[in-house]
Amino acid sequence: MFHYWNREVDLGLLPIWLGPKLKADIGRWLTIASRFVLNHAREIREGGLPALLRKGRKLLLLLILPPFLPIVILIRVLRPIIVIRVGSLISNQIGHFGANTELYLCERDAGLQDSRAVDIFYHTAPVCNQQLKKMWDRMLHVSPFARPLAIVNRRLPGYAVHVIPMPSDKDPHGLLGRMRAHLSFTPEEEKVGQAGLRNLGIPEEASFVCFHSRDSAYLKETFPDLNLRYHDYRDSSIHNCIAAAEELVCRGYFAIRMGAIVKEPLKITDPKIIDYAANGSRTDFMDIFLCARCRFFVGAAGGLNSIPRIFRRPIVFTNVVPLGRDHLLGNCGPNNLFIPKKLWLRESGRFMTFREIIESGAGGFFRTEQYEQLGLEVVENAPEEITAAVIEMEERLKGRWRTTEEDEDLQRRFWSFFDLSDLRDRQLLRVGAYFLRQNREMLD
Repeated sequence: MFHYWNREVDLGLLPIWLGPKLKADIGRWLTIASRFVLNHAREIREGGLPALLRKGRKLLLLLILPPFLPIVILIRVLRPIIVIRVGSLISNQIGHFGANTELYLCERDAGLQDSRAVDIFYHTAPVCNQQLKKMWDRMLHVSPFARPLAIVNRRLPGYAVHVIPMPSDKDPHGLLGRMRAHLSFTPEEEKVGQAGLRNLGIPEEASFVCFHSRDSAYLKETFPDLNLRYHDYRDSSIHNCIAAAEELVCRGYFAIRMGAIVKEPLKITDPKIIDYAANGSRTDFMDIFLCARCRFFVGAAGGLNSIPRIFRRPIVFTNVVPLGRDHLLGNCGPNNLFIPKKLWLRESGRFMTFREIIESGAGGFFRTEQYEQLGLEVVENAPEEITAAVIEMEERLKGRWRTTEEDEDLQRRFWSFFDLSDLRDRQLLRVGAYFLRQNREMLD
C-alpha cells in the first residue's frame, strides 16, 4: 500500500507486467512527489499570497530555463571573439545598489574590469528605489533575460569567465576620490527636484544638509520573515542629531532628516528642520535628489549614505562601527570625516582603547552577538560629538577650519594602529578633531 495525497493507493492495481521492483520504484517516486507537492501546498497555505507568488516565480523560471541553454552555448563559442558576461545588481538594498554599482563603473573606467567584455545585468527583487533603478538603467545594459542566462551559465563548466565580478560597497582603490560620478539627472528630473525642494519649504539656492540615523525599522518591515537582530549594533538614535541640526540652522542651513521607514518622528517644531522621513513627503525620487544636492551628508552606518558617496558629496560618518582598517578605508573621500562608536568593557568599567579594539579582533565584529560574547556595550555618539564633527565639516568646506599641530599628532597616533604601507598616495579619512581631543586616553 502507498499513501498518496493522504489516501491509500494499492500498488497491486498496477499492471502485473511491471514487476515488483518497478512497482516499488514507482511507489518511492510517488512518495517523493506527493511529499514535494504537499510540502509546497502547506507552505502556500501558511504563507498565503506572497508564498504563492514566490513559488510561482520559481516555477516559471524552471519552465523558461531550457531555451536559454543554446544561447549560453553560443556565448561560449563566441568567447574568442567577444566575452559576454552576466551578473546581478543588488537592487533590494540601497547601500549595495548605489555603491557596488558605482564602483563597478569606476573599475571599468580604471581598467580593472575586462575591457573586451559586454556586460548584461539583471535586478534583484524587490527593487528598493525606482529612481535609482531608472538612472542605472540609463548607464548599463539591463535585461530580465540576464537572470535565466546567469542561472544556466553557472551550471556549465567554465562559467566564471562569463560572470561579472562585482566589487563590494567598499573602495579599497580610492576610486571614488579619483573618478567622475556616473549618474546625473535629466533636465526634466532637475525640474521635478527643484519643485520637490519648494514643496519642502526650501527656497531656491538655499543650502541644506541631510541627516540620517540607522535603525532597524526598515529591515524589519522589508524582510519580516528574517531575524536581522545581528545588525542591531549599528543602530543609533536620530535624536542625538538634533543639536547638530539646530546649530546648522543657526548657520543659515536647512536640515533634512532622511529615511524610508523609521521608528519614530522627530519631536521638533523648527520649520527649517524638516522630518522628510516621517512627514509624508518622502518619494524614491527625492531620496536620490536630496542626497545628490545636499551641501553635505551626516549619516550613521546605513545603506543610504552610499547615495551621497556616489554623487561625491562630503560626508560626516557618525557612529562608525566596527573599527576595522578595510571598513574605515572603504569610506575614504577627499572631504569626509568620521567619528566612531566606543566600546565599553562592562567588567572593567571603562572604554576599550583603539589598540585593544584592533588587537582583540573587535575591530572586525559584524554581528551583535560577538560584542555581547566579549562583554562589550556598543556606545553611540553623544549629541556634542556629532555637533562638533558637523561644525568641523561646515568650517572645512568654507575654508575656515584651522587645524593645530596637536590635532595632526592625534590623527597620526590614531592611524598608527593600522597597516597603511600600501596607501602611500591615499588621502586618509579624518577622525573628528573634537572626538580625538576628548578621547586621548583611547590612543594609549
